[in-house]
Amino acid sequence: MPLLEQCLWENLTPQRPQSPAFKGELSVDVCVIGAGITGLSAAIHLLEQGKSVCVLEAHRTGHGGSGRNVGLVNAGMWIPPDEIEAGFGEAVGSQLNRMLGAAPALVFSLVDKYRIDCQLRREGTLHMAHNARGEADLRSREQQWKRRGAPVQLLTGAACAEATGTPKIAAALLDRRAGTLNPMAYTSGLAKAASDLGGRLFDHCAVTGLERQGQRWSVQTAQGAVSAEQVVLASNAYTEGEWTDLRRNFFPGYYYQVASRPLTDGSADRILPGGQGSWDTRQVLSSIRRDAEGRLLLGSLGNGNQKPTWFLKAWADRVQQHYFPYLKGVEWECTWTGCIAFTPDHLMRLFEPAPGLVAVTGYNGRGVTTGTVVGKAFADYLCNGDAKALPIPFAPMRPLSGTGLRSCLYEAGFSLYHAGQCLRIVI
Repeated sequence: MPLLEQCLWENLTPQRPQSPAFKGELSVDVCVIGAGITGLSAAIHLLEQGKSVCVLEAHRTGHGGSGRNVGLVNAGMWIPPDEIEAGFGEAVGSQLNRMLGAAPALVFSLVDKYRIDCQLRREGTLHMAHNARGEADLRSREQQWKRRGAPVQLLTGAACAEATGTPKIAAALLDRRAGTLNPMAYTSGLAKAASDLGGRLFDHCAVTGLERQGQRWSVQTAQGAVSAEQVVLASNAYTEGEWTDLRRNFFPGYYYQVASRPLTDGSADRILPGGQGSWDTRQVLSSIRRDAEGRLLLGSLGNGNQKPTWFLKAWADRVQQHYFPYLKGVEWECTWTGCIAFTPDHLMRLFEPAPGLVAVTGYNGRGVTTGTVVGKAFADYLCNGDAKALPIPFAPMRPLSGTGLRSCLYEAGFSLYHAGQCLRIVI
């Protein structure tokens, strides 16, 4: 069967919102740039507090990483909580750990409040150790989170094999705070909620300029301009145009996924039978999850758009046969790629380059929960001016050097590793 180059989540979200293009002039309290999870979360929480809001999207709602990610509703960051507090200091680090540790609960509450149909499951996630070093890392993470009262548990032996569906994993950290969803459906649901609250959403209206005019901001597009007291720049890895320096504060990376057709082999029920999503501890990690219709979804770091479909199928076959050799006749249905905003230290950045203008970048692949939290935090900050609402303090914009070279080196390393997997040199 041919491998279709299309995003599965778009196909499984038939009720994607259709927002008009923006023309003319509009005056609002807050203009949000970017109709992804961060921007829409900000819009909802601003509207709930009585602000008038418009959201400008250069493409279509959910176009970027918000609608194309794995759909893991993760707690915390990639970096262990002790390292977060060591890097930021105890006061800031503990606040960041607390807010992102509670991030899945915020996602769940929005899904419940606005009745978002996004195939949400709340059974947690599994971080899987692929070797002894990975297991040691997970044991350390378990201890660190347990000291903070988090409901995490390291599964080993038969319990691990049963939870993951593979004997190739010796240990897996179960985080019961977390879950999975269809990210495009979640993003679309947030857009509908923002619209129902009175927000004005516009698609296909790329921002061409942003300038201060007196006490207000003028956000310019090809066919009009929005006047706003405050602006939220929430385009993250998909920031476009020369009108902002935000895109110079991260380097782009990519993540591709390959999805099977719904599995009919009864043995497929052994794969992640508890409904968790998972990823392994490899430096070039693999993610593994099932969707609501029983498909197997595999993903890894790298730009699938630059690889032939035969290569992606060979890679998916290799990972599937390594972890789940008992599956027979897996047919791969589609593949897609999303962009990630990376930072050298794997930490996000919040910016306030001018009064009334806030921005964020550097989610490093944890956009579902982090974007939801940051959107709410921005809304609270813009409404009351209290920086305590933010997960971390604002930082000065310091453009990274060699962003293009960094991206190329990362991509070359990912591709080399995947080629080694296909050739059975590594797994």
